[in-house]
Amino acid sequence: SRDNPMTARTFTNNLWHMFFGTGLSNVLSDLGNQGEPPSHPKLLDWLAVEFMDSGWDMRHMVRLIVTSHAYRQSTTQPADLREVDPYNRLVSVQSRRRISAEMVRDNALKISGLLNPKIGGPSVRPYQPAGYYAQLNFPKRTYQHSTDDDQYRRALYSHWQRTFLHPAMMAFDAPSREACTAQRPVSNTPLQALTLMNDPSFVEAARYFGQRIMTEGGATPDERIQWAFREALSRPPNQNEAGILRGLYEKHREEFAAAPDEAKALLAVGLRSAETTEPAELAAWTSVARAILNLHELITLL
Repeated sequence: SRDNPMTARTFTNNLWHMFFGTGLSNVLSDLGNQGEPPSHPKLLDWLAVEFMDSGWDMRHMVRLIVTSHAYRQSTTQPADLREVDPYNRLVSVQSRRRISAEMVRDNALKISGLLNPKIGGPSVRPYQPAGYYAQLNFPKRTYQHSTDDDQYRRALYSHWQRTFLHPAMMAFDAPSREACTAQRPVSNTPLQALTLMNDPSFVEAARYFGQRIMTEGGATPDERIQWAFREALSRPPNQNEAGILRGLYEKHREEFAAAPDEAKALLAVGLRSAETTEPAELAAWTSVARAILNLHELITLL
């Protein structure tokens, strides 16, 4: 109804939150008097009317926001603006925000080349720690991870056990689904870095990315580092970053050459077998790929 634009206001407020990290009203679950008055009420009204007048065209609204000056601003906030707008409620700059739990995994799979883009179908089961469901009763549950290309489907399709959600999803603030959650908390903990380094999904993604670095990245270590950084972050590494990754490659190449069993153990993680006659070389590039996939910049919109 044109006389009750609550649906349009709610949707466009959530859309703003998605692209800016904070809604025009920061309480997404309540646009009434128990919530927060919008920081830009006329803008929220205009977006709601635009959404209705467009025929409820979601793609139109997304395009409108991402092509706006507000969205395309830098995330670097000058000192004078920081004093005036410390929480960026005036949208004086773009907001830095971490991507959602599902997107963290999808991002790594996409960069590695493993992502299966199939749409629809039943739930799939990613790798999960053995015995994680041991405390579940009535009935007892067993868990067998997917053993085909379904393993690499988007996290949207992952099996979700209420109250026992996947540990990697939990680490990145996915809700337990015991109750409706309109707005997820966003944390930054060491457990997230440990997940990116050690979860089998991310280790396998790093190994597969390492294999791509060797086959597609060029002939020399420096060329490969440049290629890998551009592939993952859409920018070249600076001199310091390239130097650190080159040092990491050389150190681990030497260590894995002296300990071939450790190289084989690293390359054995996951379903996809490693195709290489140089396990120490691939293991070293896997280490480089793990470091890149663990970067703050990879999971944070800057």
